[in-house]
Amino acid sequence: MHYKYLLLTQSDITTARIYSSCMTASSGVHRDIASQPASSLEVTPSRHSTSGQLRDSRDTGPVANYSAPVGIGEVMRSFAAGKVVASRHPNYREGNAVMGMLGWQEYAISDGSTITRKVKESDLPLSLSLGVLGLNGVTAYFGLLDVGQPRPGDTIVVSTAAGAVGSAVGQIGKLMGCRTVGITGGPIKSKLCREEFGYDEVIDYKSGGLADALGEACPCGVDVYFDNTAGAISDAVLTQLAVGARVVVCGTASVATWDPPPTGLRVERHVLVKRARIAGLLVLDYQHRYEEAVTRLAEWVRQGRLRYREEISEGIENCPGAIAQLYRGENLGKRLIHLREH
Repeated sequence: MHYKYLLLTQSDITTARIYSSCMTASSGVHRDIASQPASSLEVTPSRHSTSGQLRDSRDTGPVANYSAPVGIGEVMRSFAAGKVVASRHPNYREGNAVMGMLGWQEYAISDGSTITRKVKESDLPLSLSLGVLGLNGVTAYFGLLDVGQPRPGDTIVVSTAAGAVGSAVGQIGKLMGCRTVGITGGPIKSKLCREEFGYDEVIDYKSGGLADALGEACPCGVDVYFDNTAGAISDAVLTQLAVGARVVVCGTASVATWDPPPTGLRVERHVLVKRARIAGLLVLDYQHRYEEAVTRLAEWVRQGRLRYREEISEGIENCPGAIAQLYRGENLGKRLIHLREH
């Protein structure tokens, strides 16, 4: 299978530094499919993706994690999209467009278990299978609609509102008839949230006075909070929940380390008095409904009702730098790596 795009997951500099030891799969080395087991296929990815889960590929110490750490000498995990270039697998043919967990490499051999789906949306860019029609969009879709359960007229607050997940959450919320409030950092991202992603209110947390700004933007409280950050931003939001609020815990991007665990606000009293519900979200739990989400998301994209932004760098050697830029907040869209054609 030949990758075209590499989806990088967010990580800090520490993860980026282990690139050289983890990147053990071939960089531009084609492997003979005939020498592989039956039911194998080879993919050449053309795009790799960056997102918040690569940090979760490290050892998180005393805090539970949902995936094992990447070991020294192993291929760094990441989603990628590309074309099948050779196949002995009954479900995949040469030329099929696919996306899946194929790692930081320019060629990948798979038995099919690492393939998430065939990409059927041939009228749309393949790169979208790693963003708004991929992990990010599906996370936003099920996180908001299944876990957050928004009702028309609800006030939805989204942290990292300009990010690949947050921007989709805000727009889906608007499609559901809700009022949306985005929290982001800096004037450029604030403008992006207003003008491209259609948030009703945007709060720049870097300007200070977050609690007061939330009170002004949400005078009747927060009905749904889509939490991508944890930390101080979430502390401010959780004190302003409405009665019956739903909190979707999707990410903890503001927490650099869990060893030792960070300290902060005790929320139990707020949850009790407001009869609120806090639930974690792992999109892996929705794999059996992936097509349901992608079908609806793709239609919204075609209709111009779901907008997206991409930032694409060239060459697999830019993977570590792209991740570092992501955690410094320098990205203004879905960060992808385009792999040079061989």
